[in-house]
Amino acid sequence: QVQLVESGGGLVQAGGSLRLSCAASGRAFSANGMGWFRQAPGKGREFVAAISGSGSGTYYTGSVKGRFTISRDNAKNTVYLGMNSLKPEDTAVYYCAAAPTPGVVTGSNEYNAWGQGTQVTVSS
Repeated sequence: QVQLVESGGGLVQAGGSLRLSCAASGRAFSANGMGWFRQAPGKGREFVAAISGSGSGTYYTGSVKGRFTISRDNAKNTVYLGMNSLKPEDTAVYYCAAAPTPGVVTGSNEYNAWGQGTQVTVSS
């Protein structure tokens, strides 16, 4: 089972930037499609972005397209979420997740390993 640890969250003003990191344990990291999800207070968990095991394929939810970038470094067993032009509505706990298949995975029920989450707060 892959173990995931997120970092990089924090408090930022609207229009600012953050980069989240998710370090994965285990072998064959490139065999895992990876994703980022978020959960705002009082709301359900929402898909944000996903990347294939090779890094060649990505997919974003509409509200972050053009502002967020998902990437990965398989040599470091790490996936990143670069976030620019942050808005107060981006405030949430952000979770990374690993899927047991190498494709681009968008459904939360297709992931079998989750990190503990990192808080992102965007002030207006």
